Amino acid sequence: MTKIDSLRRFLLPCITPPTNPSTVPFPGATTSSTGASKKRLSTSLRDDIDVQDSASSSASSSEATSAAASDYYNLSAVTVPQRPSKTMVIGTIFGRRKGHVWFCVQHDRLSVKPIILLELSIATSQLVHEMGSGLVRVALECPTRPELKSCLLRSVPVWTMFCNGRKLGFAARRSANEETRMMLKRLESMTVGAGVLPSGSGSGESGDSDTDEVMYMRANYEHVVGSSDSESFHLINPDANSAQELSIFLLRTSS
Repeated sequence: MTKIDSLRRFLLPCITPPTNPSTVPFPGATTSSTGASKKRLSTSLRDDIDVQDSASSSASSSEATSAAASDYYNLSAVTVPQRPSKTMVIGTIFGRRKGHVWFCVQHDRLSVKPIILLELSIATSQLVHEMGSGLVRVALECPTRPELKSCLLRSVPVWTMFCNGRKLGFAARRSANEETRMMLKRLESMTVGAGVLPSGSGSGESGDSDTDEVMYMRANYEHVVGSSDSESFHLINPDANSAQELSIFLLRTSS
């Protein structure tokens, strides 16, 4: 071995550092590790963003639920107007040919005591004439006086009467006398009908002669209670082909 070879063998390890495959990474190892680190970082960020989105979504859902609940309670707090109450009653219009009209309301045909009995100032002949037009609307009005404000509407003693828009005097609440109760007893087998009863039946008036008969019209009425200040009775016409309409209104006015 020459001297040059000996020097090369001795000096080469000093000039070139030893390579350790386990410690020195391959050229692509650093990129892979960096990529893995970047990948882990992006995954962590995505997870954080997902958690934040989930939290914000939960918060939005909670706010929406709270808003819906608030709207529901606000709607519940709104005062809903009361619906009109409707019931079926028996109504009888009667009166002497030469007298004036009475209006009687009963719960049913067997009730001897009327719900309301009104003496109207309109003459029987005039009412028959008004009914010839097919439409009759009777409005009974009373002012809201302090002494009448708290009483039931049907208990008001005196009314101002209008028929088809024209003022026709007054109407008064009456109690059924024996003659009226006898007339209702005679009509208890009838729900719907019209006719003439002999003189001395039911109207509470003294007849001048036996020819002064009592005319009557009996039918079902729809009783509508709109409020404490308004009630009405509407004739239910059994004849579908008839255009006859008859309504009686009880109104408590502010003036």
